[in-house]
Amino acid sequence: MVFCGWGTFPRHVQAHEDPSLPIVADEGLYTIEIYPQYHKLIVRAQGQKFKTYPVAVGNPSTPTPVGEFKIIYKGTDWGPSFGPRWLGLNVPWGTYGIHGTNKPYSIGQHLSHGCVRMRNRDVMELYDMIPIGTKVTIHGHVLGNAKQDPRALAEGDVGGEVQLIQSRLKSAGYFNGVCNGKFRYDTTAALKKYQRDHGLIPNGVVSTKVYESLGLIE
Repeated sequence: MVFCGWGTFPRHVQAHEDPSLPIVADEGLYTIEIYPQYHKLIVRAQGQKFKTYPVAVGNPSTPTPVGEFKIIYKGTDWGPSFGPRWLGLNVPWGTYGIHGTNKPYSIGQHLSHGCVRMRNRDVMELYDMIPIGTKVTIHGHVLGNAKQDPRALAEGDVGGEVQLIQSRLKSAGYFNGVCNGKFRYDTTAALKKYQRDHGLIPNGVVSTKVYESLGLIE
């Protein structure tokens, strides 16, 4: 079983292996907006609100990723935990999607592992409506709750916060890798060099002081 936020797509669900699905959406036809704070998914047709659905999103320890993504795969065989339909997103640091659920009571709450859960009848309707290539915007603060200090990061962590740190380190000339949201050895090495050069403890951990030094919080 593949849990939301972890692993990779199994070989049998690669998008290019299903010739019946479109490769790219009609430009500007549909877009999806997700508001985790309000547990809402909105479908827009040519910019106008068309459908609104209640959803469940990630819990605080496994949050739903924030940013702009695309639907890259549509599937029907992901198992009972994912309901009858799956719409996969191109999140670079893990496997995330919009799917159904065998826990309908979770809708309207922060209870998933990072994916967006829908009622089964709703996700079936969405699946038939939305083509591959559709833009999905997930709103929110990339560092989580803006009123709280962001979480400390270290090697092995993944997520939008890691991608943001990588981007800042790259802009500062310390990181030469891919900003993929995966905290690996190359990110640790770049971070330690940055910490040494800026009078911080070179422990490879993104602390509050590192966030402040990179200009991400005040």
